[in-house]
Amino acid sequence: MEKANGTYVLKMDNIAKEYSGNRVLKGVNLHIRPGEIHALMGENGAGKSTLMNILFGMPVIHSTGGYEGTIEVGGESVNIDTPLKAMELGIGMVHQEFMLIPGFSVTENIKIGREISTPNLASRIFGRSMETLDFEAMARDARKALKTIGLQIEEYVKVAGLPVGYMQFIEIARELDKTGIRILVFDEPTAVLTESEADRLLEAMRVISAQGIAIIFITHRLDEVMAVADSMTILRDGEFVARKEIKDTDVVEIAELMIGRKVEKLLDDELPDTRALSDDAIAVSLRDYRVDMPGEQVKGINLDIRKGEIFGIGGLAGQGKLGIPNGIMGLYKADGQVKINGESLNLDKLGDALDHKVAFVSEDRRGVGLLLDESIEQNIIFSAMQTNGRFLKKLAWMQLYDAAAAKSHAEEMVKTLDIRCTGIRQAAGSLSGGNQQKVCLARALTLEPDILFVSEPTRGIDIGAKKLVLEYLAKLNREQGMTVIIVSSELVELRSISDRIAIVSDGKLACILAPDASDADFGLAMSGAWKGGEKDA
Repeated sequence: MEKANGTYVLKMDNIAKEYSGNRVLKGVNLHIRPGEIHALMGENGAGKSTLMNILFGMPVIHSTGGYEGTIEVGGESVNIDTPLKAMELGIGMVHQEFMLIPGFSVTENIKIGREISTPNLASRIFGRSMETLDFEAMARDARKALKTIGLQIEEYVKVAGLPVGYMQFIEIARELDKTGIRILVFDEPTAVLTESEADRLLEAMRVISAQGIAIIFITHRLDEVMAVADSMTILRDGEFVARKEIKDTDVVEIAELMIGRKVEKLLDDELPDTRALSDDAIAVSLRDYRVDMPGEQVKGINLDIRKGEIFGIGGLAGQGKLGIPNGIMGLYKADGQVKINGESLNLDKLGDALDHKVAFVSEDRRGVGLLLDESIEQNIIFSAMQTNGRFLKKLAWMQLYDAAAAKSHAEEMVKTLDIRCTGIRQAAGSLSGGNQQKVCLARALTLEPDILFVSEPTRGIDIGAKKLVLEYLAKLNREQGMTVIIVSSELVELRSISDRIAIVSDGKLACILAPDASDADFGLAMSGAWKGGEKDA
């Protein structure tokens, strides 16, 4: 369906919101046409979540004094005071954190709350709650919704144990099954997906918009916006900055509008470099290294990483780059020889890498990285307390928790990494994704490692936070001599900060390139077509 130019399915005008005297939205506008994919962009704290909470009539808005401004849906003025009202108006949402019930089938998850039933004798006597569920009709609806987005899966399969990508698509199918859906919000939908799953999701968004359904696409990934969106709205510090047609803008302008200053590369200021890197001083040595990590298998790699360098490891999703640090840390079965500063690592012993002063920030911050129900403070100090005995003071034969030292250190890390929170007592699980990532980094650094592995350090975080994290890693490397190994899907990120970059393809080392190597070289290496030998930097 061609995007309608004159009419808007959604108009939010002069939206303002205040929490306890703090004005978090200041006259924001959001206009979306039917069948349009509209990106909603802005750094963490820009106001995107608050704006969506208003659109969905969330209790947090109406229990704190409501909002100012007007909302029109389909040309009619509306007051969305409950999530049910939003659903009745045809507004749906695909969440980043899945809202599925694992023990239920695909059909049951799609139809939950909208079950199809048929009357029977008991229901005529005791009421509708006794009606018989029409599983065949519900399965038909589920198949139709799944077919719309091209997901090849049997509708009777249980959700538990399905790949993450499948769960995301089932979430979408559930929203599409709702009758009269007019606006669908995608909140950071690709943050937890592999590259191929993300590509499929973007294609599904195109299919959905072609049916006249408007999509609000909340994302930090500028490449996805350029690939799939028709238009965009940019927020900054709770204010409306601009509404742009994608065809009239580019990545540099978008980044500049988002953070209010020009960004051409992720590391602007060159740190003084007094390092003397040597091929003879090796921090990490891998020989015939193999890791059995599902979806990220390493199939025999030889690699030397020099002491004191920033080393990048890149490659397409599913090619094995993430398996490298996960195997070293003992999280998946690994074989071969791994030496840390000349000493062999026992790959069968969980925690041996920590004993060799190796720290790891996992790509799976919610599954591996964080204690979600614990405070920011506990997340930051826990590993160092367990491994190094930090934040413990001896009293006779006992060791007591040094609360003052822990509090002081946690507050320092929050300030240094600009972790946006209400305080160090806030539960880590209640933070935004970008701030959770910073807490994971703070915990790893609290171990005072010689070698730091960081997987996908900037996944799901905005440009400003991305710069801060990368600049801090560079500072640690220059000032403390820490060997930093960054595993990332984002080449721009690796080329901004790394001394050398290893490209992994099909579980093997394709080559090692200098960060200023040509785009063609990186493209050939990542596609598995590299013919230039194993090492070039």
